Amino acid sequence: MWAYHVPVPTDLTRTVRFCLGPDGALADDAPVDNSYAAWPPMRGLGRYYELDITASGTVDPQTGYMVNIKRIDTAAREHVLPIVARFAQRGDAPLGTLLREALGAMRGRLAHPVVRVALRLTPTYTISYEERDMAHVLIRQTFDFSAAHRLHVPQLSDEENRATFGKCNNPSGHGHNYRLTVEARCPIDDAGHVANVEQLDAVVNAHVVERYDHKHLNLDTPEFAELNPSVEHIAKVFYEQLAEPIAALGLSLESVSVWETDKTVATYRT
Repeated sequence: MWAYHVPVPTDLTRTVRFCLGPDGALADDAPVDNSYAAWPPMRGLGRYYELDITASGTVDPQTGYMVNIKRIDTAAREHVLPIVARFAQRGDAPLGTLLREALGAMRGRLAHPVVRVALRLTPTYTISYEERDMAHVLIRQTFDFSAAHRLHVPQLSDEENRATFGKCNNPSGHGHNYRLTVEARCPIDDAGHVANVEQLDAVVNAHVVERYDHKHLNLDTPEFAELNPSVEHIAKVFYEQLAEPIAALGLSLESVSVWETDKTVATYRT
């Protein structure tokens, strides 16, 4: 019988969902009836967040656990959520400092080191901090656009194109509601602040969304006049379009991911 003996390095991420009251306070007197949705729960017109805690280590060969997720939950709720609540009550919270304190608060709480914390501020916007790079955060923002394309390679025969691309080779093309996620590395300034996500929004909107939204990629955009607009090529072209203007913000582009459908995503990074 096969047995597991060799320690394998593993990252384990646990998401902790929680709400703050309208004043930024934790309603931690509430019973823990539905931690899947959030605890503390929503009261009134409050704020909802998600906190990702990533620990790194080896798996115990007997239990199959790297770390008990309940311990992650307890440590995060006891030591990190009060930090978020404290910063939420400030008018101009330095997010870089917040995440540094959050990661620091998790040190020594688990049997394995916590290497990353991420705070999901909206369903599309996440800011994360990693132990390996204490001078920066990673900002992830998501966008959408609609476009048509035809998958076709002129060097192939019509029969070969149909065999390779199927219905995606339809001569009139076909459309997608694409989703785009951009991840950028952002320095933390001396006051603990990081770039406002509005700056990233403006750059991506100007250089990608407005440029490609509601276009036929093959017919309306020079980048795909001769380049087959597969989702892999789209991700690469968008990265190339965004790298320089994002660098002009003082950020560095880490990756661009394009979802063609909910089941298919291509990510390009250098």
